[in-house]
Amino acid sequence: MYQKIIIIGNLGNDPEMRYTAQGTPVTSFSVAANRVWTDQNGQRQERTTWFRVSAWRRLAETCNQYLSKGRLVLVEGEMQEAEAFQGRDGEWRASLNVTARDVKFLGGRGDGGGGGAGYDEGSRQSDVGDQDRGGSILDEEEIPF
Repeated sequence: MYQKIIIIGNLGNDPEMRYTAQGTPVTSFSVAANRVWTDQNGQRQERTTWFRVSAWRRLAETCNQYLSKGRLVLVEGEMQEAEAFQGRDGEWRASLNVTARDVKFLGGRGDGGGGGAGYDEGSRQSDVGDQDRGGSILDEEEIPF
């Protein structure tokens, strides 16, 4: 069996990186994906779905370094679980947890458009450089976002 989820949205908070007891880095962040449509009465409707994303190892380090609140990203990964919770307004909601395999940085620093760099955990390739495959690490000024 195989499953894959693709999310395009904005970060709801700055990423938080921590380390497991074995020293493996993991970065967590939330992504809001908005859906806008016009209903049968001609009224504009909007629904936001929140995803809690975890990135591991080198991908965790890259996300922690380059992502920030409001940044537009594309996340490819696996759905882990859904958790139900009751919001402050008393409404029941679900939190959807995703383990990222690939993250593409779609917006430039501080804006919602532009650039496009990322890191693919599965293929061990990075648009920002990867010494493991003989590439060179780029200076911050050379990164296209």
